[in-house]
Amino acid sequence: MSVRAYMGLGSNQGDRYKNLLTALSCVHASDRVSLLRVSPIYCTAPVGITEQPDFYNAVAALDTERKARHLLQLFLQIETRMGRVRTMRWGPRLIDLDLLLYGDKIIREDGLCVPHPELMRRRFVLQPLKDVGPDLTVPEPEKPLNTGCAG
Repeated sequence: MSVRAYMGLGSNQGDRYKNLLTALSCVHASDRVSLLRVSPIYCTAPVGITEQPDFYNAVAALDTERKARHLLQLFLQIETRMGRVRTMRWGPRLIDLDLLLYGDKIIREDGLCVPHPELMRRRFVLQPLKDVGPDLTVPEPEKPLNTGCAG
């Protein structure tokens, strides 16, 4: 059974545009995942640690037959294959792939939180998410996407 999922993408190291396209290509080539739509790419200021290059951010809508944890594992594998090294929270990154939403599921497990815990506070995620799913609601509490938030 297929589930609609949404993936956030970000990069602020190297060729940011190419990094996003490479990650999208890797997701598209994966089994049991169909890439449906991709938002425009936005250039955004960093959050948290602000003394670093601006990010390119986008969101992709996916259909998947993978379970949420397996989809997240795919994202982490793609990040690793592309050369991401995790050194500091909110620090510079070659590629960052986040599972934002997984159908209407609410998942709170060790290492897996869906909807993404920072989703409603990050305009750089909300605007591209609204671009690919203008009528999308975030499960519990059901909230329409509001792009007027901070972040």
